[in-house]
Amino acid sequence: MKQDLLALTLATAVAGLIAAPAFAVELIISGSTTVQKRIVEPGAVKLKEVTGIDAKFQGVGTGKGMMALADGKVTVAAASETLAEAIDSAKKQAADAGATFTAPADLKFYELAKDSIVVIVHKDNPVASLSKEQLKAIHTGKAKNWKDVGGPDLPIKVVTSHAGSATRNVFAKQMMDGADYVGDAVEVRTTREEINEVSKDKGAIGAVSGGFFAQNRGNAKTVKAPPISRPLGLITKGDASPDVHKVVEFFTKGPGKELIQ
Repeated sequence: MKQDLLALTLATAVAGLIAAPAFAVELIISGSTTVQKRIVEPGAVKLKEVTGIDAKFQGVGTGKGMMALADGKVTVAAASETLAEAIDSAKKQAADAGATFTAPADLKFYELAKDSIVVIVHKDNPVASLSKEQLKAIHTGKAKNWKDVGGPDLPIKVVTSHAGSATRNVFAKQMMDGADYVGDAVEVRTTREEINEVSKDKGAIGAVSGGFFAQNRGNAKTVKAPPISRPLGLITKGDASPDVHKVVEFFTKGPGKELIQ
């Protein structure tokens, strides 16, 4: 009888550890589509199962996510760059909308993973590598034809994300020394759209998340370029809430770490 009781007690304890919480708590995260596609969405089901956190993502880009956080519309933003760079993205996003952005003084950044930005071109483009100087010339409009950088006689089409995008901000800072993009650059809303745009135009070039591209290549390929790395993380005003802490722990120390793409 005692053995049966002990077995029942152990079984109940184990069941309590693995059972999903009875009530899910919704957590709205606004910001980087890279964080959305590489981290939150792949781990969302397991996150809810393990922690009871039902993560709902607004993939609007780092800049708009930071603006939503500052305005109190959400309690957590997602960024695919450093905190300082995320603030810069928000300022650019606000300026693009004819407004201003003032960063709260108590912002906190919680890194979830690292990511790289890769340069992509159409798979039929024979160019295999580009230097920082060549990338700057291309994206600022100084080089307008691929023959200017050792490629075929073909007009260059620069594709980039919107002004508040962290990917765009990081690339411009590290490869273009902060210079402006060429005026006729094609702006897209998401990483997938950027890959699709490059995939259908033999003269196109873009710069996207390396992790996302590995899963969604389309008709594009990478070219060898100087390494570009950045952190992926969550940002809060003041210390993170217990729910946000659960999300951070899940993706950095828990089962979510293996689900990051």
